[in-house]
Parts: sequence; structure tokens; C-alpha cells
Amino acid sequence: MTLSSTTPRPLIAGNWKMNGLSAALDEARAVAAGLDRQPAAARVAVFPPATLLHRLAQAVEGSFVLVGGQDCHHKASGANTGDISAEMVADAGGKLVICGHSERRTDHGETSPQVAGKAEAALAAGLEPIICVGETLDLRQSGQAVAFVVNQVRESLPLSLAGQAFNVAYEPLWAIGTGHTASIDNIVEMHAAIRAELISLFGEQGRGVPILYGGSVKPENAREILAAPDVGGALVGGASLKAKDFLAIVEAA
Repeated sequence: MTLSSTTPRPLIAGNWKMNGLSAALDEARAVAAGLDRQPAAARVAVFPPATLLHRLAQAVEGSFVLVGGQDCHHKASGANTGDISAEMVADAGGKLVICGHSERRTDHGETSPQVAGKAEAALAAGLEPIICVGETLDLRQSGQAVAFVVNQVRESLPLSLAGQAFNVAYEPLWAIGTGHTASIDNIVEMHAAIRAELISLFGEQGRGVPILYGGSVKPENAREILAAPDVGGALVGGASLKAKDFLAIVEAA
């Protein structure tokens, strides 16, 4: 997906993680219906588990809802049992894909160079990647958070992203699914550091790349977070599972 000449709209991305059976498609339909009634200023995307990807794409076809995959392999095909390629995500109706989510890095040991490979695979399949970075509580408390995340950006973003549409998501690991949210000052500091690195890597394009915040984003805090400098959207977890909550976050953008 080639980058538009205009500044990208904010992106509100709902990551369902390992949640959702067939009945959950009704929540996606409700999101689509809500956006049809009241179009949003932001782009809206839902990332269901792979078992629902094709059906959800069909359920919201023709609506304002984009659909994406939660992960992809860096290879287009092969003997990789249980993995899904970027081409498979696209074939199922996905338009975007998450690369290097903190839970993939932590639970599956994914490294930043591996994440960069996934981002390249996403581009090759015509998908728009969301590349995730973020620090642990130990790194935050030791004062190394900014340096660590900037290095993740440098190692996780291949230069082949130049001229292509992509997003970066900052996820403080200690604020994911815990109910804790980074302070606005924390968010502003980190997003500014990520922005500076994006400009260093991609020049003028780096000024417009959306930087999403992910970490216990809820209807109650979304407006304040999304109004902060250099916050170009949100990567929403639990609050994206219910259409009412997710639409409230979309409305705040």
C-alpha cells in the first residue's frame, strides 16, 4: 500500500487477541452499523483471531471497518505449522497486520529483526503493517525506557517501509491488560522520541507516520490520550470486544 500524499488519518485499531467465537461477529457488525450512522474522523480497524478473519471481513464488507490479522510469518509459505503468512491474511480479506505485538515478543520470543522481516512480508503482500514497540516495567523503572524503545524502532522498521503506508504502536508492557495506563507525560515523552527516530529513518515521511498508543485504552481515558501530541491513534485491547465501548473510543479520536 503506497503512502498517500496527505497526512494519514488517525487509526483506531481493535485487537481482539485470543477472544471471539462466531457470535462475536455481531459485535463487528454493530461497529460497522455505528460507523454507518455516524462516520468517524479516524480510520477504524478490527483484528480478530485468524479463525474469524475471513468471516469478519465478509460481515463488514462495504462498511467503514477495515480488517486485519494479528500476526504474520516472515515467509510467504513453507513448513511452519500453525503460522499464517501475510499472503494468507490478505487472501482472507485483511488489509492490515500487526507485527511484533508485545505478547508475541514476550510469549514467543520474537526479536526486533524478526519483526522487521514480518513487516517486509506484510508489504510484499500489500498489507499495511502496525509495528509494535514498548518497554517492560523494569526498563521503565531503571530509566532506560526511551533508549530501549528507540532502539526497537530502529531494529524493527525495515527501510523498505519508505514510501509505504505503515504505523508504529507504542505499548508499555506494564500497562497492557493491567488496568494501568502510562501518564500523559510518559506518553508524550515516548511518542516524541519515536517521532524523532522516524524522521531520522524516513525523513519527511517520518513526520506523518501515525504513532498509536496501546495500553489499557478505555472510553474513560481515550479522549485525553488521543489529544496528546504525536498520538495518531490507539491500539485497543479489551475495550474493542464490545461495540459500545469501541465506538466510544472511535468517537473520541
